[in-house]
Amino acid sequence: MKRVGIINVTGYAGVELARILCRHSGVKLTSVTGRSAAGQKLGEFFPHLSGVDLTITEELGDVDVVFSALNHKDSAAKCLPYIHKGIPVIDMSADFRLKSAAEYSKWYKVEHPEPATLASAVYGLPELHKKDVQKTKIVANPGCYPTGAVLALAPAAKAGLIGGDVIVDSKSGVSGAGRTLSLTTHFSEVNEDVSAYGLDGHRHLPEITQELQTVDTTQKYSVTFIPHLIPMTRGILSTCYATVKSGKLGAGGKGALMEIYKDFYRDAPFVKVLATAPHTKYTLGNNDCIVYPTLDERTGRLIVVSAIDNLVKGAAGAAVQNMNLMLGLPETMGLEQVALYP
Repeated sequence: MKRVGIINVTGYAGVELARILCRHSGVKLTSVTGRSAAGQKLGEFFPHLSGVDLTITEELGDVDVVFSALNHKDSAAKCLPYIHKGIPVIDMSADFRLKSAAEYSKWYKVEHPEPATLASAVYGLPELHKKDVQKTKIVANPGCYPTGAVLALAPAAKAGLIGGDVIVDSKSGVSGAGRTLSLTTHFSEVNEDVSAYGLDGHRHLPEITQELQTVDTTQKYSVTFIPHLIPMTRGILSTCYATVKSGKLGAGGKGALMEIYKDFYRDAPFVKVLATAPHTKYTLGNNDCIVYPTLDERTGRLIVVSAIDNLVKGAAGAAVQNMNLMLGLPETMGLEQVALYP
């Protein structure tokens, strides 16, 4: 059984990974790090994991698979020694997501420590890149917002249904900002409030554009992406808009659109195409992405709504899904949770 380790277990993504991995039947969680909590028992630092007998350390022990839940820049530096040893790495930061080192530097304001690794890293959205994930040793786990947006738009882009002008309106729970204390995520600031941010360009925008361009190389995509912070803990609801090309759907309309989506995700165990618009609660605590495509027949505009749990399908769950594929395990192993409701 493969030994897995988590770099930086003390953040939301890291502890969610620990929650999933501690009950995974195909691997064993053997090592976790966290500088601020080094020396403490994982179950003491996070009482909901009291049954996990691990001590948080400053550095990983001997492992066969590495997850990094560090922030960008710091993550790449920690991952590179394992990458050079040929140990499978799933990085949950942005450090290996963008294929262009110049784009990475532009959006993250730092130079990539080893740009040559970007070419061999696979963008870890299995619904688009499953075969590549199965063959690689470096997976760049997608950002939470791009996961919902790309899964919402990919079938339409692949079918050549839409023009390149795309709008993505996303609303996220507060856990997406991480565990670090901040006035902007203080309860009194967030409660009973909704706010837009990143209007001059959010860091997840180039990911969305890159992946749509990968799916449909026939046109240049221009994406407007506006995220919003809403007063809940988990979840992302994305509403995506694009103009349908004349004559592409024929007389089939909404029915033809639904069939395109269902066919595209026929072999994707974690994408559910529904006939009604999803709520974020429908994905609470599980690895699903629920997608609802429809057509505004008055304007000829495609509207697709998607919902995910930003800490599961948007982070830790996707990372475990990628690990399963890299190790030749069943894709769904350890990820069969049904959503919590209500």
